[in-house]
Amino acid sequence: MTVSGIIKDKNSKVKLPFVNVVLKAEKDSTFVSGTVTNEEGRFSLAKMKPGNYYLEISYTGYGTARQSLFVGNLTEYIDIKIIEIEKKQTALQEVIVTGKTAEISEKMDKKTFSLKDNISQIGGSVLQAMQNLPGVTVQDGKVQLRGNDKVTVLIDGKQTALTGFGNQTGLDNIPVSAIEKIEIINNPSAKYDANGNAGIINIIYKKNKKNGFNGKVGFATGSGSLWVRKKNLPTIRPQYTFTPKINPGVSLNYKKDKVNVFFQGDYLYTETLNKNEFVTRNYDNGDVINSQLKRNRNTHFTTLKSGIDYAINNQNSLTVSGLFGSEKIIDRGDQPFFNGDFSKRKRLWQFLEDELKTTIMATASYQHKFKEAGHLLNIGFNYTFHREDEKYFYDNYLPASTGTDAFKLLSDEQVYDFNFDYIKPLKYGRIETGIKLRNRNIPTNMQFIPGTNSVLDTNAGGWATYKELIPAIYGNYIFENKKWEAELGLRIEYVKIQYDVNPNHIVYKSDGYNYTQPFPNLRMAYKINGDNKVSLFYNRRVDRPNEVDIRIFPKYDDAEIIKVGNPALRPQFTNSIELGYKTTWKSGSLYNAVYHRFADGTITRISGTVPPDNLIYATFQNVNKSYNTGLEMVFVLEISPLYSLSINLNAYRNQIDAFTVENKYPVTHRFSADRQEIFSGNLKLNNTFHFPENIDAQLTVIYLAPDIIPQGKIKSRFSLDLGLKKTIRKGKGELFFNATDLLNTMIIKKEINGQGFDYTSNDYYETQVVRLGYGYKF
Repeated sequence: MTVSGIIKDKNSKVKLPFVNVVLKAEKDSTFVSGTVTNEEGRFSLAKMKPGNYYLEISYTGYGTARQSLFVGNLTEYIDIKIIEIEKKQTALQEVIVTGKTAEISEKMDKKTFSLKDNISQIGGSVLQAMQNLPGVTVQDGKVQLRGNDKVTVLIDGKQTALTGFGNQTGLDNIPVSAIEKIEIINNPSAKYDANGNAGIINIIYKKNKKNGFNGKVGFATGSGSLWVRKKNLPTIRPQYTFTPKINPGVSLNYKKDKVNVFFQGDYLYTETLNKNEFVTRNYDNGDVINSQLKRNRNTHFTTLKSGIDYAINNQNSLTVSGLFGSEKIIDRGDQPFFNGDFSKRKRLWQFLEDELKTTIMATASYQHKFKEAGHLLNIGFNYTFHREDEKYFYDNYLPASTGTDAFKLLSDEQVYDFNFDYIKPLKYGRIETGIKLRNRNIPTNMQFIPGTNSVLDTNAGGWATYKELIPAIYGNYIFENKKWEAELGLRIEYVKIQYDVNPNHIVYKSDGYNYTQPFPNLRMAYKINGDNKVSLFYNRRVDRPNEVDIRIFPKYDDAEIIKVGNPALRPQFTNSIELGYKTTWKSGSLYNAVYHRFADGTITRISGTVPPDNLIYATFQNVNKSYNTGLEMVFVLEISPLYSLSINLNAYRNQIDAFTVENKYPVTHRFSADRQEIFSGNLKLNNTFHFPENIDAQLTVIYLAPDIIPQGKIKSRFSLDLGLKKTIRKGKGELFFNATDLLNTMIIKKEINGQGFDYTSNDYYETQVVRLGYGYKF
C-alpha cells in the first residue's frame, strides 16, 4: 500500500520541498522507510505492510513532528492531504491506510486462489480446477457458488464471449496453464455489473512485467476414462477409453524503458467421454423406456492473447491488447431406446455434431495518475466478436424405417463495452465512481434440413435477433479507522432487451422488456482486535435471461428430451444478506459466514410431456420465489513446515415455492409443482505436504451432499484427487503428476418428477484423468 501527502508551512501555507519524512515502527522505533518531499512539497511512501507506525517529519529550521500511523487492510492508497508544520513541534492527526489482500480478503468479500498451488489440477482446465476451491461445486458443466449457478464469469475483470455474457460457458476449455489466479467474489460492490446473484468469478490471465526478455514454456499430457465403468447397451458404437490430453503453452514478455510487450499462447486437445447417461423413464400411462446417451467428444481449443503496455509519461499509460480463441468440437453420439425389460429396441438415434466457436476481442485501456498516489482515472473500450457455427447430423433408426435429418445454426455476437472509472483516495478511505455502456447484438439463424420420416419441427426454424443496451452509473464510498470499516455503494442500471423473431415461427413472437433499477450494496465491519473481525453485507442483484435461454429453436441433442428457449422470460431479482467472522493466528485462520438469499421470479427449466407422444419438452420459465440459506466455514492451518491443511464446509437449505406455469411449445400446456426444499452442502479437505528435495504433494477429498434440481434432486457424490510437483533447475523448472477422481467414484445420479412422467438417471461420464507435465521459466 502507499501513503502520500503534502507538507506546508503552517503560517505562510507555502509548500516545503526536501522535507524529511521517515516511517518508524511504533513498537520499537525501528526505521522502516523514508523519503523527502519533491519540489511541490509532495511525498509518497510505498510497499507498506499492515501494522502500527509513526511518521517523523523534520526540516531545517522547524521542529521535528511526530504522527501516529495505522496501516489497515481496505484500500491500496491513502491521501492524507496537507500536513502543516511550524517551527515548534506539532501534534498531527492519526492517518489510516491499508494492506495487501490475503487469501480471504480483509474485507471478507472475496477469496483469491493461485492456481500454481492447486497441484492436483495442474494441466487440466479451469472448470476442473474450480472443483477444489472453497464454496465452489460443478454440476452439469456449470459452476455453482454456495449451491447457486447464477454466476457471472469475468476474464481480467471483463465479461467476454469466451466465458459468456451473464452466464458461464467455455470454462472446461480454458487451460490452467494460462491462468495466474482466480478470484471468487460472493459480495460484489457496485462497480461490478449487477448480473449474477450468486457472485462473480474473475479469472486472471498470466502477465509478467520483469525487465528484459522472459517467459515460461510448458507441456502437459494425460489420459482419461481408464476403464469402462458401465457397459453400453446393445447395438451402439464403443465408448471412449484411454482418452488422450495434450496441452502445450508459452508465455513471453519483453520490457524495456516505457514499453512492456506480452504474449500468452495455449493449445488444448482432448478426447473425452463427455456423457454416458443411463436413464429409466416411467410414464403415467404405464410405459417404461430405458435409454443410454453416450457422447464421444474431440476438442481443439486455441487461445492467443497479446498486447503492449506503454508508459506515455509518469502520469499517463496506455494498454492495447487482443485475444483470439478458437474452439473446435466434434461429438459422435449414440442413443438407443429399449422397452422396460430390454427385450426390444424401440429406436436408435445416432448423431454427429460439428461445432466451431471463434472469439476475437480487442481492448484499449488508458490510465491517468493524478499527483496524489492512488488518485486515478481509467478509461476503457472493449470489442468482442463471437461466432457460433454449429452443424448437427442425425440418423434415426426405427423398427420399420430409417431417416436422416440435419440442422445448421449460425450466430454472430458483437459486443461494445465502454467504461469510465474514477478513484479518489481520502484521509480515511476512498471514493469510486464511474459509468459503463454496453451494446450487444446477436443475430441467429437456424436452418432445419429434414430427411425421410423426419422428427424435426421444421416450422420452428428461421431467424431471430437479440439486442441489448445497458447504460449504468455507480458510486462507492469506503471508510476505515482503527475499529470500523464501511462500504456503501449504489449502481443504477437501465436495461433494454429486444428479441425479434421471424414472423413465420409457429409459436413464438417478438418480445422484450426494459427497466431502470437501483442495485445497492452495503458492508459494515467491526474490528474486535488485530486478529478478529465481524462483517455484515447486503446486496441486491439481478439475473437477466441470456440469449440462449430465450432462443426459440428446439435443440435435439437428446432425441426425446427437447430443449427450447422462452422469449417471454424475464429477469430474476435477488436480495442477499451475510454475516461473516474471521479470526487469524500465526499458523492459520478461521472464516465463518451465515448467508441468506431470496429471489423473485426464479428462472428454472420446466419439463413436461405433450400427448399423444412420449417426448419431453424442457422450457425455461419464471416460477415463484426461491430461498437459499446457509453457513460457510474455511479453516486453514499450517501444522508444521511439512504439512498444512484447509477445510471448507458449506451447508445450506434450498427452497423453491409451489408454482404453476404455462409452456407454449410445441402447444400450450400448463405445469404445476409443489414446494421443493432440501438441506444440502459440500465438504472439501485439502492436504498439502512439503517434502525434502523440493517435492510438494496435495491430496484433496470432496464430498457433495444430495441437492435439489429443477423438478427433482441429485444424489451425493464423492471424489479423491492427488497431485505431486517437484521443482528443479534452481527453481526454474517444474515437473508434475496428478490424478483427478482417483477412485473413479464421481457419478451423477438424478431423480426427476415431471408432468406425466418421472425418471432416474446415472451418468458415468469421464471424471478420472491422470496427467504428467513440465514447465520451465526463463
